[in-house]
Amino acid sequence: MALSSLNTSRLINAGIPGPRAADLLDRDQKVFAPCMGRVYPFVMERGVGCEVWDVDGNRYLDFNAGIAVVSAGHSHPQIVRAIQEQATRFIHMAATDFYNEPMVTLGEKLVATMPRAYDWQVFLANSGTEAIEAAIKLARYATGRQGIIAFFGGFHGRSYGALSLTASKPVQRRSYFPLVPGTFHAFYANPYRPPFGVDPSRVTEACLSYIEDTLFRTVAPPHDIAAIVVEPIQGEGGYVVPAPGFLCGLRRLCDQYGILLILDEVQSGVGRTGTMWAFEQECPSHASGACAVCDCVQPVGCVPDILATAKGLGGGVPIGAIVARKALTSLWAPGSHGNTFGGNALACAAANEVIDLVRNELSANAARVGAYLMRGLRDLQQRCEVIGDVRGRGLMIGVEFVNDRKTREPAPALAQRVMEEAFRRGLLILTCGASTIRLCPPLVLTEAQVDEGLAIFEEALRSSLS
Repeated sequence: MALSSLNTSRLINAGIPGPRAADLLDRDQKVFAPCMGRVYPFVMERGVGCEVWDVDGNRYLDFNAGIAVVSAGHSHPQIVRAIQEQATRFIHMAATDFYNEPMVTLGEKLVATMPRAYDWQVFLANSGTEAIEAAIKLARYATGRQGIIAFFGGFHGRSYGALSLTASKPVQRRSYFPLVPGTFHAFYANPYRPPFGVDPSRVTEACLSYIEDTLFRTVAPPHDIAAIVVEPIQGEGGYVVPAPGFLCGLRRLCDQYGILLILDEVQSGVGRTGTMWAFEQECPSHASGACAVCDCVQPVGCVPDILATAKGLGGGVPIGAIVARKALTSLWAPGSHGNTFGGNALACAAANEVIDLVRNELSANAARVGAYLMRGLRDLQQRCEVIGDVRGRGLMIGVEFVNDRKTREPAPALAQRVMEEAFRRGLLILTCGASTIRLCPPLVLTEAQVDEGLAIFEEALRSSLS
């Protein structure tokens, strides 16, 4: 394997964590439960755009964005200004009982992002987990059914309802049983690692058939299933883009059996994939206006019944939401669901700015710069046998490491070493799936920053292989 000769002078220093960071790590360990499981000793002091500095003055390029949260970059001036101005008026007034203009404006903006062929309404929450919980409750309430189908490799949160759908890593579920009954799991149409050993060209057919011919005919009668919950691109499961036709095939199954389709866009939404929502890139149409794969006629993409969003929506401020068809939300009686902090004025003020930024410029930047980053990674893949797959859309990109390209045996230890070495050289990245590095930088990323990040990434890889 040939890697280009690079200058490794970017190594920050051998003393990471520095003295201030080491002190804070010690203080942290004394007062915080260890369940969060931090991955390396980065202690943030400040950030601007795609750059962050630790408490000892070391500068890093951020290709993580707080796990796809800081969508408009760190400390974006418009978001900071909106939060400051709102804080001078009021910070909170419980939206469960009262009203406020930032919340109403946000609802209007979220509805405006959805296909206009349908009427939509919004419920605001505080996180992706809460959004998923709301989606589950609405689906059960509106259909009168109890069953929920999710997918192996999926991640939907850590509270009991969301955790019952999550099937990413055993550590996330271990010692928490029994979970919520009536949940079932199917196989995600992963074209790089097809289930059942089928040819990648048949992975969509095989995964849909498993639901219809196995689940529906054995343990999950379709007329008892309220919803199918799926990520348009699996996040924690490995940044997996599904095989063509998978999502619209799920839409067809849902329509056939009266099941609701819930799209978890907590990580893939809000411009990250180059469009406002990842679902907009599914169901490619042919001349008739119907999908070339499933023959459904949709106004745009694979349209959900309920969409869950969070992470990038607040640009760093905690907020989540569901956007659902009004035919469903109109059935939700007053008092049947609610929370205290949903619709918080500061969070809504931030989210209003994020949506404007994403729709006006950042989704387009994610598409353009994401394509540039993808080309650089695929060039590296050509020169490096341990990179088995490079996949993604926009600025949601996964690089999967393998021990052998033919067997596709995962290389988790290598992915871990690359992540740690990148950190030591000034690049923040995270792993996901079995052996994948996820790249989810702020949507303000520039091509110059891509070049810098790719150089560090290659240095980290070369060091990890030596």
